[in-house]
Amino acid sequence: MMGVLEHLGGDKVFHYFEKICNIPHGSSHEEQISNYIVNFAKERGLYCRQDDKYNVVVKKPGSAGYETAPAVILQGHIDMVCEKNAGTEHNFLEDPLKLYIDGDFIRAKGTTLGADNGIAVAYMLAVLDSETMEHPPIEAVFTTEEEIGMGGAAEFDAFDLQGKRFLNMDTEEEGCLMVSCCGGRRVRVYLPVERKERPIGAQAFSISIRGLKGGHSGSDIHLQRASANRLLGRVLYALREKVEYDLVLAEGGNMDNAICREAEAVLYINPAEQEKVKIFLAEQEKIFQEEYLSRENGITITMEPMNEEIPQTLTEEVKNRLIALLLLLPYGVQTMSKEMEGLVESSSNIGILKTYPEHIFIDNAVRSSVESRKELICQKIQVAAELCGASAEGIHDYPGWQYHPDSELLEIFKETYTEFYGREPEVVAIHAGLECGLFSRKIKDLDMISFGPDMYDVHTPEERLSISSTIRVWEYLKEVLKRLKN
Repeated sequence: MMGVLEHLGGDKVFHYFEKICNIPHGSSHEEQISNYIVNFAKERGLYCRQDDKYNVVVKKPGSAGYETAPAVILQGHIDMVCEKNAGTEHNFLEDPLKLYIDGDFIRAKGTTLGADNGIAVAYMLAVLDSETMEHPPIEAVFTTEEEIGMGGAAEFDAFDLQGKRFLNMDTEEEGCLMVSCCGGRRVRVYLPVERKERPIGAQAFSISIRGLKGGHSGSDIHLQRASANRLLGRVLYALREKVEYDLVLAEGGNMDNAICREAEAVLYINPAEQEKVKIFLAEQEKIFQEEYLSRENGITITMEPMNEEIPQTLTEEVKNRLIALLLLLPYGVQTMSKEMEGLVESSSNIGILKTYPEHIFIDNAVRSSVESRKELICQKIQVAAELCGASAEGIHDYPGWQYHPDSELLEIFKETYTEFYGREPEVVAIHAGLECGLFSRKIKDLDMISFGPDMYDVHTPEERLSISSTIRVWEYLKEVLKRLKN
């Protein structure tokens, strides 16, 4: 049976991309796809190493005439962000993605596509499988848990890598040659929970904020889109001034590195106040729509009665502390770069909000290309947590990647691009973390570049990959590898 993408060309790139999409590979659940790559290598008699984190290294000798050329490292991550629309039935642990073609785009029905970074994996498998390409010795490195803190790359041992040229394919805009990225840290806030008996005579309601665009908390943060978690805090704060209510829970977002698109609060309200609350929410919805008029186009706030009776609510003190945290925690762009116009220097994202039996959990993604500013944002989160009776801890700290203007690899990529496309590429830095920073610490004198095809709205169910761009970048990659003979 022919796959959805088999007819698209691009040698075997789309064949392998569809294979990847048929294998569940959310962050922390990469074992299946890792084993697939190992079996792929064994079937072709290629050197292969898989470590305890399910990172995989596959080596392929140079083609005829390239046997003694310097090795080139190709690198991408095998995990994906698992997001789906409300109402979409999809089990990311078991179900294949439901691919379809929409004009020039590949999309997945109701879910993220995982083109970030599945397309890099497809490119690498296509290179490893090709019998006709001209290329130097290839060292393909497939890493895990990139989307949740780069855990795979952080623990990866590079002892068997010989290459000094490093091609990362985790960039989302054709024609952009990435030469620098920021560092980052996840800061987790834990607010202890105390509960009381639910109020007698009150009705439980669910208040939901939906319709936001979301996006990548690094590469899209400059668009200044709304965070549903922040908006939920504003709603709960303003509602407190209108009516008395008891809060049961508040939740929003699933990934620290995705701008939160949907959030929900469950609360008890006196039935006599129901209409007043509905009017208030309609007013808030209009306020938010006007505030984000040019950045969001579908913000909605809904209120629905709950059929089940929930026996306990948060105490008034915990409710107020949570509201304070949602308003005080840094969100969005914090500083802009003075060296590169239009580049965000530092930011923070309130990515995950969850209510558990013992605590309320808030996960923040902090990024900066300046280490001291990263520390300052983390300190602000720490102070806000302490003032609100919560604790904070930083995890998954990763370094940035510093720009090297004398890069030989960059000159080869620029020259090839100009000849291939008939115009010069953009040489850019990104306000997002790439694994390049970690690899530069593991391998001395590494010459690196990051590139990739056009993809849009990554980390959201609107994610889509350009077919034509994917083919062009594949041909560009083949030409670059052909030129890396010396």
